[in-house]
Amino acid sequence: FRILDKMGMPPEDVATVITAIGNHDEQTAAAVNAVAAALIIADKTDVRRSRVRNRSTINFDIHDRVNYAAEKSDVILEPDSKTITLDLKINICAVMDYFEIFTGRMLLCRKAAEFLGLQFKLDINDVYLL
Repeated sequence: FRILDKMGMPPEDVATVITAIGNHDEQTAAAVNAVAAALIIADKTDVRRSRVRNRSTINFDIHDRVNYAAEKSDVILEPDSKTITLDLKINICAVMDYFEIFTGRMLLCRKAAEFLGLQFKLDINDVYLL
């Protein structure tokens, strides 16, 4: 709030951003506005190798294992077909590891996409799962 306010952002825009930030936590997430919906999708689809800071934890930390296994992670918006697709290429770990920690996040993405009038799709290793 303070940063946006000091930058001179109009109060109604500050409120939109702050509301989006406050509504993207997994326990309380809700797409209450378009910014919140976009933030949920951006945050919950963020799986990538560069997130792993300590490779020695890969064997016992499922989050690091899944992030490290993500060779490719693209979010593709197709306005004509009104879809948004998370396209992943995962190796060196079971796809079930991904689902163990990301199922709830993908459901949030689906709800956020619906708020935006889109269909959310999940493609892992060239197999559409949602």
